[in-house]
Amino acid sequence: MEMVAGRVALLGLLLVCVTTAPINQGWKIYSFNINSTVSNRYATTTITSRVANPMEASQEIEFHVQIPKNAIISKFRMVIEKKTYDGVVKQKEEAEQQYSEAVARGQSAGIVSSVGRTLENFKTSVTVAAGSKVTFELTYEELLKRRLGKYELLIHAKPTQPVEDFKIDVYINEKAGISVLSTSGGFNKTLADAITKTQTADQAWIKFYPTVEQQTACDDCGETGLNGDLVVVYDVNRADSIGDIMESGGYFVHHFAPENLPRIPKNVVFIIDRSGSMHGRKMQQTREAMLKILGDLAEDDYFGLITFDSHVSTWRKELVPASQDNLSAAKQFAGAIQERGATDINAAVLKGAELLNGQTRGGSASLLILLTDGDPTSGEVNREKIQANVRGAISKKFPLYCLGFGFDVDFKFLSSMSLENNGVARRIYQESDAALQLQGFYEEVATPLLIDVQMIYLGGANLTQTNFSQYYKGSEIVVAGQVTSNEIDLSPQVIAISKSRKMEFVDEKSSSRSKEPIAESRLNRLWAYLTVKQLLDTELQYSGPAKAQAKKAAVDLALQYGFVTPHTSMVVTKPEGEDTQVAHKPQEGEKPGRHGRPVQTSQHSFTMKTQLRGLPSPILFDAPDAQSMPARYGGGGYGAGAGAGAGAGGGYGGAGGGYGLGYGRVVGAGLGIGAGLGGGGAGRGGHGVRGGLRPLPQLPTHSYDQAPAFDYDHIHATHTTKTQTTTPKVSYLRVLLPAESSAFPLCFDVPIPKPVRILQDPGNELIIHGWFVDTAFEKIIIRHHSTVELVLDSTQAPPTLFYRDGQNTTTYPWAAGSTFVAKRLTALMTEKELDIKVGDTRIVILLNQKHGFSFLWPVLRERPSGNISGLIAGKPVDFEINGLIPLTLKINNQEVTASRSIAIDHSRPSSPDVSCLLISLLSAQQIGAVSDLSVS
Repeated sequence: MEMVAGRVALLGLLLVCVTTAPINQGWKIYSFNINSTVSNRYATTTITSRVANPMEASQEIEFHVQIPKNAIISKFRMVIEKKTYDGVVKQKEEAEQQYSEAVARGQSAGIVSSVGRTLENFKTSVTVAAGSKVTFELTYEELLKRRLGKYELLIHAKPTQPVEDFKIDVYINEKAGISVLSTSGGFNKTLADAITKTQTADQAWIKFYPTVEQQTACDDCGETGLNGDLVVVYDVNRADSIGDIMESGGYFVHHFAPENLPRIPKNVVFIIDRSGSMHGRKMQQTREAMLKILGDLAEDDYFGLITFDSHVSTWRKELVPASQDNLSAAKQFAGAIQERGATDINAAVLKGAELLNGQTRGGSASLLILLTDGDPTSGEVNREKIQANVRGAISKKFPLYCLGFGFDVDFKFLSSMSLENNGVARRIYQESDAALQLQGFYEEVATPLLIDVQMIYLGGANLTQTNFSQYYKGSEIVVAGQVTSNEIDLSPQVIAISKSRKMEFVDEKSSSRSKEPIAESRLNRLWAYLTVKQLLDTELQYSGPAKAQAKKAAVDLALQYGFVTPHTSMVVTKPEGEDTQVAHKPQEGEKPGRHGRPVQTSQHSFTMKTQLRGLPSPILFDAPDAQSMPARYGGGGYGAGAGAGAGAGGGYGGAGGGYGLGYGRVVGAGLGIGAGLGGGGAGRGGHGVRGGLRPLPQLPTHSYDQAPAFDYDHIHATHTTKTQTTTPKVSYLRVLLPAESSAFPLCFDVPIPKPVRILQDPGNELIIHGWFVDTAFEKIIIRHHSTVELVLDSTQAPPTLFYRDGQNTTTYPWAAGSTFVAKRLTALMTEKELDIKVGDTRIVILLNQKHGFSFLWPVLRERPSGNISGLIAGKPVDFEINGLIPLTLKINNQEVTASRSIAIDHSRPSSPDVSCLLISLLSAQQIGAVSDLSVS
């Protein structure tokens, strides 16, 4: 059987790395083994790392591996001094309580840090005594998916040092027989010689046993050992049209992937977002992908093109055949799409459904493909109403596939809308190969072979999904269930519609079907894995009692089988005196924030990380007069705080205080409820934004020049911070600075003048200033060219925007759908954002709310090519950790002292607490992370 070209990470078996360095290279990995067993396309993988501490003092050793996003962790253990410490899977709420208790004791706990397209991180660490050893063992499970005619195991090996006992063993056992088996990857021939393959009709063994010398010989290898890919590709025989059926221990699994069927002509409508946020590379890549996709349409396909922003445009009023003339005209249209305006997803999808509903030709398959990078901001913006409208328009007649471009998109909304309409959602990563990602998805659905597929099982119960709208070439349908009785043979039947007729597939040899011995069966776990995944999808689609019922069923089954899911967590108990840790599995596009609760992010992972031993809890500042703290954003209310020893410096913050900070004699911060160094006694509730602004009455003040020329007092005479020459009170803001190669961003405290320069972009004639009062931006001025000004005031009820173009000034209450266009500036207002585009610069002003007060927060979404300065102009930095006590970082060849701390990120609507590495303002200035913030 010819293997379809292309690389799809079916198993994504691992990107395995025991990344103990660069923190410390004083210990030795003396054994690193990976064992993966694949049976009936279900893979169980165990990673075992044995590490010795040859030093004369105890030290912390970290275990870090990356696992497939679709995998589920089912086991983790550590063995230290012949004592075993096992992880226990608990319901998330119970695990979170344990997490909170650990935080309240001043301990750190499990958090989620990063993810790539196909992988998630799992981290934990433990302190190992001098001369002792530790064994880490992690097991995860995954059902392999067939894409483009193959299964693929992707193994990326990066243990960070050469290992004497390095072994990867993959064993494949497929009763249907193995038709294709190959290995490839990024290793050069020297390492390829370390790979051996053995194969029989239905079994295969792949061994990768590189020597220490070979581990330093590949293209990207060196003193840190292996760093490359090993890819195992295989497929199975498909002699029977009914597919491969396996029974064992009261369970069965059916893999259905018939071959040699005629392709079904398709009717496809592409719905392309052309809103302003698609500006630049995203739109360029979309145009590039559409040109290739249009070129791949078959002559008997019909197609349509829709573009949308706040308005919907159709290329043709109805679907047209994929003739050369039509394709040529369509390519010209696609190549000329320009971004502009807002995002009316509702109207666009309804128009696409209307086009497909108007296509009545028989013997064809219809599908709707939506590409968007944003949330609904125009027309109907209520997501529940949009979903109801789309359900009604599609009426289960064809699938809806949603492609979410980047991380500003509401991926949960797209997933729910797709699942409700028999489709799937896929994230398109905003990288150099985004166009190839779009093309790759299209290839998966480009060739329908069957529609309206119904899977029927006499003698089966507790079945997974059995109805599928379409089956595509190169894919596979998998159904699992329980066998009702040993006395009755399971009788599967498949009914579907082919190109021009109804087809029925039956099992003609059920009585002679071989049954795998119970002792060797993994079918029950395969069934449980698939059932849990589908229950989580069901939960996403429904609300009310149906949603609660699906969640409960998923949780019960996950606890029974020990699966870490978005609703269950693994609690890891470690030796006495070390932190309890909790590992969570996030949803796509989310990560657990404080207490494991989800917050939007571009990446996600399993992470368990202990606080570095010997490091003190971070001291933020001395606040001897707690009564002087402003009540707004956190003043008011007292929390229990008297503690033994160092003490908790505040406990719960009280009515305005929130979590995470408390004022005692010295204010401390922890990753949760008021933990830190405290002076004992009751502590006043904390407050702050984006890493916590803390007004310091005793800090020195500085003089700044006069505010911008815009006569703000004339418009709003009651403004409390008048724009006049003065010596303003200076506040401190904790600024977050993303790190390129670390899960933790940097943070530093910077004095904030009034007004503050938020951004200055000379190349685009753009200046943005803001007034920072207490803990937030209350007013922001956006000035473009010499005549255009937008002034946002969050103190008004409702928040207000003043727009001036030349001598004319207009007042607007904050309302979704308002647009402003002048010179090169385009601004679009949504319910919670003002999206501003000037040339190649894009700024979003968020309208957030905390403790009943509205405030503004600026975010740089697209960085211009020219030089910029101001509060939000800092670029992500790269650093290495050089030492632990004190914690030192190497940044731009400079050594910088840091400490572990937290900050509040107000660039996200939920304002989550995030862990960060705190450096001094002087260090931030030396590495160029902060520029002059005063207004000149």
